[in-house]
Parts: sequence; C-alpha cells; structure tokens
Amino acid sequence: MKRTFLAKRNALLSSADLSWGALALSFAILALLVRLLAPNFFLQAFAPVFAASNAIAATGHSFFNSFSDTAALAARNEDLANENAALASENQALEKKSVALSLLLGSGAQKAAAGILASVVSRPPESPYDTLLLSSGTNDGIQSGMEAFGEGSVPLGIVSSVTADFARVTLFSAPGTVTHGWVGHANLPLLIYGAGGGAMNASLSRSAGVVVGDTVFAPGPGQLPLGSVVRIDSDPAAPGITLRILPNANPFSLTWVQLRDVGRALRDAFLTATSTL
Repeated sequence: MKRTFLAKRNALLSSADLSWGALALSFAILALLVRLLAPNFFLQAFAPVFAASNAIAATGHSFFNSFSDTAALAARNEDLANENAALASENQALEKKSVALSLLLGSGAQKAAAGILASVVSRPPESPYDTLLLSSGTNDGIQSGMEAFGEGSVPLGIVSSVTADFARVTLFSAPGTVTHGWVGHANLPLLIYGAGGGAMNASLSRSAGVVVGDTVFAPGPGQLPLGSVVRIDSDPAAPGITLRILPNANPFSLTWVQLRDVGRALRDAFLTATSTL
C-alpha cells in the first residue's frame, strides 16, 4: 500500500505530466509577483536595449542628413564663390574708374582749376556724328561753348548744346568741323577738319617737313596735344599733302570728361565753323 501511494505522488510531480495550461498559469503568477514586488524590473531590465535602439536610430538619422547638408553647403559655397567673383569684378571696375578720375582731375592746383566733371552716357557709335552726350547740364554749371577734355588734358571738343540736365559735346573729329591747330616741332599752323569716326584731316605743303608720328596741337588753356599724324597721303600731281590724324583720346571708350570755359575766341570760332560747314 505504501509503495503504490508514493508512485502516484511522484507521477503527479513529474514535469512530463504537467500541462501547458499549468505552465502558463505559473508564468502568469510569477510575472504578477514580479510586477507587484518590483514594479520597474522590466523597465530597468530592457533599458539598455531601448537606449541602444535610440542611439542607432539617431546615428542613422545623422548619417542620412549629412548627405543633404553636404549638398546644401556645396550649393551655398558655389553661390558665395559667384558673389565673390562679382564683387571682385566690381572692385576692379571701381578701381579703374578711380584711377581714371585721378588722372583726369590731377592734384593740387590742377584740381582747383579742373572745371566741371561730367559723366558720358552716350558716345560713338551710339551717338551720331562724333558727339558725346553728358549727364550734366545747366543745373551743374555747364554752358554752351565750354571745351571738353579727357585724361591728360587732351582736348576733345566743344559743348554745342545744353539743357538743364544734359549737354552735347561736338568732338573735333565730327564731320564738318574746323579747328585751328599746330603740328610738329616747328608749330606749323594748320586747319584741322573733322572726318568722322574719331579721325581728322589737315592739308599742308610738301615743304612743311611733317612726318608720321608728329604731334598735332589744338588751342585751349595753352598748347595742348590733340592727336598725332598716323599717315600722310600725297599726290605727285598736287602741290600739297594730306595729314591723317587720330586723337590721343579714344572717343569710343570715354566715360568721364572735364568741362572748362576757355574763352570766347575759341568757342565762337569753333561754333561758327560747325554751323557754316
């Protein structure tokens, strides 16, 4: 009798005879006890796993964002490079303009007698018949008959018309103009005729001894170099020669001019010649 009871008791305790329901019940009771006795056990147990997962997610997010940041930085760098190039070009233009104005105005006593500085808004070939259109007029003190000068006090022409805000300068090279001048070291007097396109002509006798490269002077505050002889045309049947003259100042690139009142004699002679030819 005793032996049979022990055998049945061992059979009940054997794990082989335990049902899945009993195991589930036991696990649930154990989890409940852990929850009651240690409420933060599961949170603390899995906290390292959660932290590692968050770190991996943050690293991945930063890694993928780095590509978009790099593209944005590259585009920004390109924009800054273009801006720097534009500013450098503008600085060079301003520096050249400053140098040109310094040469035009001179220094010391020259600045005191510099006259009126005016900006050129239209020049050949935009302006017809070798004329300059200036952005200054009577409001700035410009008067008809003033002489215009370029860099180095090179004479350019005469103010032929003026309004309140604008003025027109007729160049000595304008077709139909006649200017009194001199040529060479002997200061031979001659009449200079405008031929258009910045060119001028003059006629002299063969015995004048003028050669290519001689300087041509025009009247003004002194004897000023107007241009130089670049070619001499001669006809064996003619007693004289024709001088082809180019100005020292290129009218196609003028940006600023000086305007001075050089006296009524030059103004009246020039305007009379331009109106009658």
